[in-house]
Amino acid sequence: MAALSSAELIGLVRLQAQTIETLTQQLATLAHQLEWFKRQMFGTRSERLRVLENAQQLALGEILAPPEAPAPRKERVIGAHKRRERQSDAAAVGEAESVPFFDESRVPIETIHVPHPEVAAGLDEGQYEVIGEKVSYRVAQRPGSYVVLKYVRPVIKRRDTQAISAATAPQGVIEGSRADVSFLAGLLRDKFDYHQPLYRQHRRLIDCGIDVSRPWLTQLSQQSIGLLEPIYDAQFDSILADRVKTMDETPIKAGRNAHGRMKTAYFWPVYGQHDEICFPFFPSREGENVVRILGKTHAPGSVLLTDGYGVYASYAKQYGLIHAQCWAHYPESAVIWSVGGERRDVLCSKGMCLRIRPRCHPCRLSSVEMRDDHAFRGLHEMYDAAATVPSVSVARCQARLAR
Repeated sequence: MAALSSAELIGLVRLQAQTIETLTQQLATLAHQLEWFKRQMFGTRSERLRVLENAQQLALGEILAPPEAPAPRKERVIGAHKRRERQSDAAAVGEAESVPFFDESRVPIETIHVPHPEVAAGLDEGQYEVIGEKVSYRVAQRPGSYVVLKYVRPVIKRRDTQAISAATAPQGVIEGSRADVSFLAGLLRDKFDYHQPLYRQHRRLIDCGIDVSRPWLTQLSQQSIGLLEPIYDAQFDSILADRVKTMDETPIKAGRNAHGRMKTAYFWPVYGQHDEICFPFFPSREGENVVRILGKTHAPGSVLLTDGYGVYASYAKQYGLIHAQCWAHYPESAVIWSVGGERRDVLCSKGMCLRIRPRCHPCRLSSVEMRDDHAFRGLHEMYDAAATVPSVSVARCQARLAR
């Protein structure tokens, strides 16, 4: 350095400055790419990805190159054979159509008696006898599935007291409404189960000859949903009382954020052990929502089954829950386990135990020692928790537990 002139030192400093600037740009680019991959793996799009269990599996659209010299295909001789012609007479068709394909307890059946052509032509009753019958089923549809209930209430006048009275009208679930409870149930069922918007249902009512206003259907929907809130509360209380709870969060567009853009909100579905599920709604994905949903007190040994979102692990650690991560997010590994404040991981992948307690070597860990280990008991606990939901790894882990 001392032998360099001032001009050479200035050039060296400029070169180093250019090198630092280039490396800084490359670091910023790599950091941006890393953040993008994190959003793909752990963000809102993470559940859209499918991690292949076999790294050699070809992606959709990829094909193998054809062999240079394809082997000649083998040929075999098939002898001549005969087949019977398909029967198309009325008897065969009647037998095929006589098999019921519906639930007779739920579908109304209208019986239509078809007259015999010879009897209709004037055959006397003494010239034939009925020895049986054949049944055929058809699916039919009426022009409209609505019906108007007409309640007729007589008005009487007593001769002794001259008092006039009449029977009271049947009370509906919505006071003063012209909608029957069956209409309210069908309105919500068509909207939320069969995805029929209210304007389409309104048009169908008009086509069936029932003249009602479009806002009336909106009011009925809101009032009917309000009647279901006690059922939702009871079901949610039942889920919170379960020992094993499954939880996730999924985005939904709700509300206007800007001109032409909708705001991103989140459903936080919670699933219980009795096949019950509720969808609490929150405008954000912040971790405090987990506390608002699940509360702060839990029974000893409660299990929370979630994905890899960090707020679930923090909540389970803070309030003393067993955190069981969803196996569907770990198709190559069987279990990632954490017990209390002490970190004890069991990570089984491709039939090998990769991480266990530091004092135990994976290859020297006996089955008896592992059964006495607290982490192995947690492995059974996690298997029981994950068995409540579909999982791609249940069969593999069941085989490992059996060993």
